[in-house]
Amino acid sequence: ETMVEPWLRGTLTEVDAVRRQVLHALELAEQDVAKWCEGLTDAEVNARPFGVAPVAFHLRHMVRSLDRLLTYAAASGAQLNEAQMEALRSELEGGAAAAAVMEEFERGLAEAVRRVREIAPARYEEPRGVGRKMLPTTVGGLMVHCADHTQRHVGQVVTTAKVVVGMRV
Repeated sequence: ETMVEPWLRGTLTEVDAVRRQVLHALELAEQDVAKWCEGLTDAEVNARPFGVAPVAFHLRHMVRSLDRLLTYAAASGAQLNEAQMEALRSELEGGAAAAAVMEEFERGLAEAVRRVREIAPARYEEPRGVGRKMLPTTVGGLMVHCADHTQRHVGQVVTTAKVVVGMRV
């Protein structure tokens, strides 16, 4: 029996449809990561089968990207701070401890959920600029990208985790 995905459970009805779907995407990410990354060793979260990015990268990248995207959503003209830039530069570093990466993922996801809940629907059409070039989007655009970007990387985590588990001797 397949479990019903969060977006089809009729939950989170206290928030508007846009935030609800973003929150459901983050909930699905949490469930998929818990299911497919459970029991991965330190070596397995750092493994790069066929040269693909490791599970550790995707887990870090998901929550660090959420932090960056939600920073842009929070205030017009917002720029990333040095800690966020350093976190961005270190996403692909090797030698990650599986437990530490999972903890960062869980903590970062919980913080993203809190921040998404704080965004008022009336702000969705507010213009925002992303990055130093201030590429144009809106608060709503950033919200949708939080969901689709996270799901894209969840798919890569699941695939890479399946491969590294399949390579166990």
